[in-house]
Amino acid sequence: MIPLKACACIAVLLTSAPLVRAAEPVDTAQSIIQSQIEAFLSDDAETAYSFASPQIKGKFPDKSIFFDMVKRGYAPVYRPGNFAFGRSKVEGDTVVQEVLISGPDGKDWTALYVLVKQPDGSYKINGVQMLQQAPGPEI
Repeated sequence: MIPLKACACIAVLLTSAPLVRAAEPVDTAQSIIQSQIEAFLSDDAETAYSFASPQIKGKFPDKSIFFDMVKRGYAPVYRPGNFAFGRSKVEGDTVVQEVLISGPDGKDWTALYVLVKQPDGSYKINGVQMLQQAPGPEI
């Protein structure tokens, strides 16, 4: 017979398991975004490009073209002053992650990252929408 204390522990673990699974894609998404921003800060085009989805790589088939596009159009992501993760939303195989960024010009931005789960189970960045406001609209 299982002691009552052990049953209570098992019940807590079982009821908290869905919460862990729900947080996992968000934690993964945040880790990917953090790693890509670190790659931008290190001028590591190859690593930054490795986080892009096949759809993004289809639009920017070379890491140099991708890197130049980010430099020109996404300066707050390319050279953030400070950044912090905001709200997140998981819908099926898609994670939308809000990132609050202080741009190199000192202005505050909200970047909405969209990450999509790939057939191999990994997540890749499928787009970033920049909004010059912090925090952004409802996600």
